[in-house]
Amino acid sequence: MNERLKVYEEKMKKTIGSLEGDLGTIRAGRANPNVLNRIMVDYYGSPTPIQQVANVSVPEPRMIQIQPWEKNMIKVIEKAIQVSDLGINPTNDGSCIRLVFPELTEERRKELVKDVKKKGEAAKVAIRNIRRDGNDAFKKLKGSDVSEDELKDMGDELQKLTDKFIKEVDKSVEVKSKEVMTV
Repeated sequence: MNERLKVYEEKMKKTIGSLEGDLGTIRAGRANPNVLNRIMVDYYGSPTPIQQVANVSVPEPRMIQIQPWEKNMIKVIEKAIQVSDLGINPTNDGSCIRLVFPELTEERRKELVKDVKKKGEAAKVAIRNIRRDGNDAFKKLKGSDVSEDELKDMGDELQKLTDKFIKEVDKSVEVKSKEVMTV
């Protein structure tokens, strides 16, 4: 593969990685520790992910258990979860925090699928923007030491990359939508 194309392929891979991260935080019917990824707690003055101050486990399909390594962190973690957009009230028994996920309603599942599709569409737009940037960069090479045929080939390769990554986005969106709709 042409060295000039590698830059755009890397950017597209990062877009897919970002999409996967976003989709991981969307709650399906099961408890998934990834929903806590964006929640930070104040750990001795610095914002720290919950997973770095506590043991996070899923003892039951619809429950996440958070066991802080330090007792004084219980209140801090509990507060962080309450002010987050998670929409779940934590229960605290003095040594650990439990998050019980309610069964999703059909309406809520459909909303989540819309959200998944919206994130997928945003990822596709980002990939197409990367393609556009690549094509613009290739046009600027016109008249330099790169031949017309090479420019056309690079454009074709970039289009193939774009198609490949758009398919990946569609596949990720389909898998997540199916997961959300499964009761």
